[in-house]
Amino acid sequence: MSVATLEDNPFKKIPSIKHKCLRINLNNKIYGTFSEIGAGQETVRNFFQAGGASGTIAKAMSAYDKDFSDAIYGIEDDGRYVTESRLKAMLSSEMKLMEDRISREKNPDKLFFSYANTVATIDFAKKYKGHGWVGIRFQTSVDQTEYNDIILHVRFHENDARHQQNTLGVLGVNLIYGAYYKFKKPKNLLEYLYDHIDKDKIEIDTINFSGPDFKEVDNRLMSLQLIKQGMTQAIMFGPEGKNLLPAKILYKKNILALRGSFRPVTRVNMEMLNTSLEMFKKQSKVKEDKIEVIFEITLCNLMAEGEIDETDFLDRARLLCHLGQTVMISNFKEYYKLVEYFSNYTKERMALTMGVNNLVEIFNEKYYRHLSGGILEAFGKLFFKDLIVYLYPQKNTETNEMTTSENLIVHPRMKELYKFFKHNRKLKDITNYNPEITRIFSREVLAKIRNCETGWEGDLPEGIAEMIKNHKLFDFDYSSACTVRRDLLKQKNNEPSS
Repeated sequence: MSVATLEDNPFKKIPSIKHKCLRINLNNKIYGTFSEIGAGQETVRNFFQAGGASGTIAKAMSAYDKDFSDAIYGIEDDGRYVTESRLKAMLSSEMKLMEDRISREKNPDKLFFSYANTVATIDFAKKYKGHGWVGIRFQTSVDQTEYNDIILHVRFHENDARHQQNTLGVLGVNLIYGAYYKFKKPKNLLEYLYDHIDKDKIEIDTINFSGPDFKEVDNRLMSLQLIKQGMTQAIMFGPEGKNLLPAKILYKKNILALRGSFRPVTRVNMEMLNTSLEMFKKQSKVKEDKIEVIFEITLCNLMAEGEIDETDFLDRARLLCHLGQTVMISNFKEYYKLVEYFSNYTKERMALTMGVNNLVEIFNEKYYRHLSGGILEAFGKLFFKDLIVYLYPQKNTETNEMTTSENLIVHPRMKELYKFFKHNRKLKDITNYNPEITRIFSREVLAKIRNCETGWEGDLPEGIAEMIKNHKLFDFDYSSACTVRRDLLKQKNNEPSS
């Protein structure tokens, strides 16, 4: 028995929370448990108040006391309760109990689910608005031997604990409803999580789908939707392609970030990272085991050619993940916003690695006209933190000289400001570089790939060219049509054809 007939509803308007609860409650196939610990006690209340819950809710519980919670779900290694591991332990424990206690012979058509959350709301003493983990484990067919999971992390932005709890309750209803009626369209499911919720009330900064109904889902794309739809300002994923919680990765770390298009990632990008990393390790206040390296791509970079090309995004992501890197996609066009974001999670020394062109852009006043304090306000936010900028040189095509912080020319009005930060050692030149590869630019490599040219392979890190060819990334195509285009280019350049 499948739930496929439940997919999509005929209502053009957004169904009310009561309607969603009723539709779940009155479906005699859907059956499950609710477990909510900490401050999140509101989701199941919506289902009870809607009516008809007796056929849907097997059990609702709140292990509010920590000792009681430990007795049921086990003790966490780090002693914390609002964690992903705690949420997964809750889902596993409750689902196992349901399987043990509910006979399949008597209930052959039941579709089991377990909903859970573990939440901490606003803490005025710590000046912290709170966060939580929310998830559902469910099946859409009784024949499924493996369950589906949707797990997400939220951050509260409201200033009242009661309002936060109400918002969480609505989000929980939207998640359960979406799991059963929108599971075939995960992108739509994401959007519907905010039904009857203003996006400035709660932020979803991490989400992961898994299970038989989501085998074709790339969680990096789902994560991208969070930014695209304004649900969060930044997302992260690791080398395995799994979405990561930024707070967990960045907490109390020495952060070294490299911003770029990485379209594709080149030898220059990796040299910028490796040389600046070695310099960063030697800095005081930097502990090598606490360093977190981030490859950051801005949303505006992904939209450089108009709408976001998801295939292009995944091409970049695959290559960076193959190189073992942690990737961050952000909505921070200005560098000072990126540094402010990092500062939410760490007070330790940080560093940005960039090329000469990027530094020149930072000193462009036009990017700060929206600030009442203009560029001075932006620079105060950027360099007030314990921040170092590592500058990778660039060859001047007219003079063949390398441009560094020593001979960099900025606008006359910015000259004294530039001297101030240079004098205070906020800018450090990368000196241990290979001058032979400074000629490499991602955009030129990309053009060669798309124009069917040869000779670009050596500009990329080891193994990357093979990946591009084998998986046909960035529109790579050496078919007969591409051969014709390549021969035309050779004729134009008076070179022999293939």
